[in-house]
Amino acid sequence: MTAPLHDTAAAETALTDIAAGEPAKAIEGRSPGRIAWDRLKRDKVALAGGAVVLLLILAAVFAPVLTSLLGHPPDEFHADQINADLGTPKGAFGGISSDFLLGVDPTFGRDVFSRILYGARISLIVAFLAAGVSVVIGVLLGTAAGYFGGWIDAAISRTMDLLLAFPQLLFTIALVSVMPNSLLGLSGTGVRMGILVVVIGFFGWPYIGRIVRGQALSLREREFVEAAKSLGAGSGHILLRELLPNLVAPVLVYTTLIIPTNILTEAALSFLGAGVKPPTPSWGQMLSDAVGIYQADPMYMVIPGLAIFITVLAFNLFGDGLRDALDPKGS
Repeated sequence: MTAPLHDTAAAETALTDIAAGEPAKAIEGRSPGRIAWDRLKRDKVALAGGAVVLLLILAAVFAPVLTSLLGHPPDEFHADQINADLGTPKGAFGGISSDFLLGVDPTFGRDVFSRILYGARISLIVAFLAAGVSVVIGVLLGTAAGYFGGWIDAAISRTMDLLLAFPQLLFTIALVSVMPNSLLGLSGTGVRMGILVVVIGFFGWPYIGRIVRGQALSLREREFVEAAKSLGAGSGHILLRELLPNLVAPVLVYTTLIIPTNILTEAALSFLGAGVKPPTPSWGQMLSDAVGIYQADPMYMVIPGLAIFITVLAFNLFGDGLRDALDPKGS
């Protein structure tokens, strides 16, 4: 149990008022969440990253609306936007115009703006769901390893070492190549996305598992855990009511940092042909298509590359700021 934290400046003001004979103002206690929020508000870079992340999520959620207002359907061909002799978009910078805000792809004349929006949907869905899988498995096994120790800790730790040494990309490519086109009610792109979520999430849990294990090793020796044991609390109660609430901050921080890693992994797998199936838009797939034509139309490579760069940078900036804000030793 922790004592409530008070604002030092407020306490000094109250003492000054008492010395001056004036009625003292009530000292307002601040919760750890309030303290973290106050710290985060002072970090303008982290707030900028969080704002970009929020805009990206909103753009992905409302991709159909934005496409109908500002663009064209992602799979709609526009042969009239392609120069038949050169095989490149008409106009400068990849065909950017008021009708096509980010130009068109050189092959079919599809709207790059709408494909970027729908590609953000794929990347964010896979990244968030895979992060959820990693967090659930990593927190459960990491907490168990740190709290129980002994052979349980040894077995879980060796499993984490084994998975960290496993070639994830090669395994995913091999798995995608042998999976059927329909599985568990999913088909086509759904199957590919399900495989990506399971594989990325499963191979990602050892990273968070190690962090949680280290925290659990430290927390199990704390006084509040000993007090719970002396009152007759069982292992389940201690794990769920004592340890897990104290692991929220590191888990939250690591989740914001693992999401951009998952975005990069999904883009890499799509670039290698192990991602979603065409014509479903994907940032990595767009980069792969641009490899053979980047000299004639470099913008088709620059735009999805910038989308990946901005997304990953925004998540990392926000995650770093969140880590500093939740650090109990921070000023």
